[in-house]
Amino acid sequence: MNLTTELVDACRRQFPALSRRVGDHPAMFFDGPGGTQTPLRVIEAVSHYLAHTNANHEGRFATSRESDALLHEAHRAMADFLGADDAEEIAFGANMTSLTFALSRSLAQTWREGDEVVVTRLDHDANVSPWVLAARDAGATVRYVEVNRDDCTLDLEDFRGKINDRTVLVAVGCASNASGSINPVKQICRWAREAGALSFLDAVHFAPHARIDVQDFGCDLLACSAYKFFGPHVGVMWGRRSLLEATPAYKVRPATDALPGKWMTGTQNHEGIAGALSAVEYLAALGRDIQADESLDRRTALTAAMTGICGYEGGLIERLLDGLAGIEAIKVWGITDKARLGERLPTVSITHERHTADELAEQLGRRGMFVWSGNYYALQLTETLGLEPQGMCRIGLVHYNTAQEVDALLAVLGELS
Repeated sequence: MNLTTELVDACRRQFPALSRRVGDHPAMFFDGPGGTQTPLRVIEAVSHYLAHTNANHEGRFATSRESDALLHEAHRAMADFLGADDAEEIAFGANMTSLTFALSRSLAQTWREGDEVVVTRLDHDANVSPWVLAARDAGATVRYVEVNRDDCTLDLEDFRGKINDRTVLVAVGCASNASGSINPVKQICRWAREAGALSFLDAVHFAPHARIDVQDFGCDLLACSAYKFFGPHVGVMWGRRSLLEATPAYKVRPATDALPGKWMTGTQNHEGIAGALSAVEYLAALGRDIQADESLDRRTALTAAMTGICGYEGGLIERLLDGLAGIEAIKVWGITDKARLGERLPTVSITHERHTADELAEQLGRRGMFVWSGNYYALQLTETLGLEPQGMCRIGLVHYNTAQEVDALLAVLGELS
């Protein structure tokens, strides 16, 4: 079943930020790719933790035991969210970038001169620079996968040719945070596996829009950030148990060698992890509402939620692209063919003939419409497209956005042209 307008309205009532105004204008949050808003239950979960369960790990007293129980449940919830069967394969951290840098440093200890690492020119730099710097330190070679400039998708023929028996790691995003292009990660992970290489997926931009399933993807490692799927600023990493156990981690001596603590350096952001748990529960509750079945287990409910969200957002992106096509001064960077909308997420980057990206964002912001401008750390892509230093203006839709908001945005963009 799809996410109905009535359910979207019910969702919106759960997000306090959506009642904000900018002068006489209602705030419209098209900035989701940079971080989504949070429902009240997430805000309350963070507050409740700090008020009632604030303690460090493994203490012999009530608040510590309650905190540990909550954190354990957060690992279980995130395993459900990512499609993993083992909650101890989940590690939390400051953000996806920090987790990836730490992981890359550890994996690089196993690399040697002549080894090759494959990254892409479509990815967020958090899935490029950590691997490039780690390869440099290990004496390994970096190979870059090129982009099809006409639709901002990966050149899959080039990708396949870049993987060989010297490849030790393939790093790719599930979807582009700039063009919205969805990458065929199952196929790419299979190529890596056939070559004897590890695969690392950046699911940060993918997470609020579609179902993540690490087992179906066939990847070895995956990372995302809760603040992109309606939670607080916390990073999440999943890895195969055998790999996480065998790879040496940089950590202090008293820290455990057991999972998941081995990869969770220092005292974690416990209140943030509590909020991440609540964000997963928000999505699960939405799935039960979509199916009208309160008995659904969390994993099944999450599948229902993401299926409903995909269907609803598909209508929004079609509406947005149809409207942008009628504004002659605007160019969309990415897939616009209606027959291929299943290959993209509702994230659209544009440029304007007469206004820079910053100017567009500024003018829209004055009208309460929040969009991003620049390169959003997808630096390889904007350099490849020749769009530096101004970059693009990015419109990001999530399930709390509405058709009326899309129409209002299009009307203002038409006026500015």
